[in-house]
Amino acid sequence: MNLYEETKFIMKQNNITANKSLGQNFLIDENVVDCIVSSAEITEKDLVIEIGPGLGTLTKKLLEKAGKVICIELDPKMVKILTNRFNLYEKFEILNEDVLKVDLKELINKNKKDGIEHVKIAANLPYYITTPIIMKLLEDRLPIDSITVMIQKEVALRLAETPGGKETGSITYTIWYYTDPKIVLEVPNNSFIPEPEVTSSVIKFDILKKPRIKVENEEKFFKLIKVAFLQKRKTLVNALVNGKIFMDKESAENCLKNLGIDTKIRGEKLTLEQYNEIAKNI
Repeated sequence: MNLYEETKFIMKQNNITANKSLGQNFLIDENVVDCIVSSAEITEKDLVIEIGPGLGTLTKKLLEKAGKVICIELDPKMVKILTNRFNLYEKFEILNEDVLKVDLKELINKNKKDGIEHVKIAANLPYYITTPIIMKLLEDRLPIDSITVMIQKEVALRLAETPGGKETGSITYTIWYYTDPKIVLEVPNNSFIPEPEVTSSVIKFDILKKPRIKVENEEKFFKLIKVAFLQKRKTLVNALVNGKIFMDKESAENCLKNLGIDTKIRGEKLTLEQYNEIAKNI
């Protein structure tokens, strides 16, 4: 029985269909599953947290490699299926929770026992909450080594872009501040049932041991970037004045001139270092 047949069998056996409101699309491409697991470099010394495991296609492979797998699943129907499939595995645990409300740091500390040396995140993320989940994983400063996830291709390009590049968004700076991102694989929509309307990508974030640059005031630094992207079509000067970072255009232009930054530049063209310098001078 191939993965497509197995998936259809499990769905029929449990009389379920994909829940669109939860962004469910079931992966049926064995090669993509293998790619996620191999890219995450899972070993018996790893605690793996899987977010939104669905029917357990990826879970099954993770359990073959990891020291322990903790699944966080919001849909109670999926929780029942996963429990029935994997309850004989001692290293399997499942939480019927919203990952955005889980204290992941406490969960990791509770499970990082003898034999577990590393913690990794692996998932086929629901596309509608991709950004909030990734932001939570990074901003909570979790003791994790990497995040390997499948997400919408358009979002992956923005996350993996070098600050100042064509696909740069405000989240690009957060990603580069905390991680070293790399797109691993493009995944066509016929790798799922039902087929999503978009192409997907597997992306891996290796977590840096310390942020890429030293920032004196992170709150001010990230607020500055956020304001710069609220009005992306405007120049950085106009965006910062409209966002009340500077009281008037002259003050904003003088700040940029003193730092050797073009006063006509747009926010997406700055480097992490340039935003940091501006933040220091506010």
